[in-house]
Amino acid sequence: MRPNRNVFGIASLTFGVMLFSTQDAIIKSISHDYAVTLAMTLRCIVSLPLLLILVHLECGIAKLRSPLFWALIMRGGILLVAYTTYYMGLPALPLAEAIALFFAAPIIVTILSIPMLGEKVSGQSWAAIALGFIGVLVILQPGTALFNPAALFSLVSAATYALAMIIARKLGVSESATVMAFYQNAVYLIGALSIAAFFAVMRIDHLGHPSLDFLVRAWSWPKPYDFFLMGICGAIAAIAMSLLTNAYRMADANLVTVFEYTGMFWAPLWGFLFFNEIPRWTTITGLGLILIAGLISVSLAAKQPSQLDVSPSIER
Repeated sequence: MRPNRNVFGIASLTFGVMLFSTQDAIIKSISHDYAVTLAMTLRCIVSLPLLLILVHLECGIAKLRSPLFWALIMRGGILLVAYTTYYMGLPALPLAEAIALFFAAPIIVTILSIPMLGEKVSGQSWAAIALGFIGVLVILQPGTALFNPAALFSLVSAATYALAMIIARKLGVSESATVMAFYQNAVYLIGALSIAAFFAVMRIDHLGHPSLDFLVRAWSWPKPYDFFLMGICGAIAAIAMSLLTNAYRMADANLVTVFEYTGMFWAPLWGFLFFNEIPRWTTITGLGLILIAGLISVSLAAKQPSQLDVSPSIER
């Protein structure tokens, strides 16, 4: 059954990545006028009933009373950090560059799968990982005038996202994808409200940098069209979160994670169509290196059976 699970996991992840890429474009489009916490709150409010329906259809509402409550909350908190820092990079970075840096996440997932999931990574896989990191460095351009400090938000996001996806694989032994997505959404909602309240009480609404201002900006009532865009992000998130979480539950982590690279085809397209962004040659070169690393990893994973098949703590 493992080959079929891998195929469904890959398909689930690929579609989820495409959906999330449209949300990235929407968030970037409103990032200079509203607060990220406002966008997250409206998104979560719309997502909540949709996720409840998905939970009911998949496993029943009673499954929300999980014995792993605190583990689910912890994973939600990690993802709150992951997506908040990711969104904070969008106002200051071209869309293609922000998403390209986020592709360090699949590389980190592969590394973390060794101690956390018991998977084995060959020397060739390590070479592919190294190539991927070289691609990230080419995009970052550290130590040069081209380096943008906002890029660090994307890297923090990549690291925390990778950790959350590994935890999803562990929790997936007993928890459904929709239950994990529901808890994730609930933590987002509480976290966004708490962050907004903190900066409101401290009377901080401007820090002089696009990324930081996106976090601390005071709330204002959105225009009807902007309100609609923020709301539609909720529907996108409800579906995409479930798809990505389910992908890591079903398939081998060191195989399915490579298909997150499909997002690199959407980011430059949305950036060009909606923001008139033309990627720098360093971004294109870095994306190419990351893509090559991903294809190598796919080839190696297809030839080497995962250790997860024989691990009693991970088997489905």
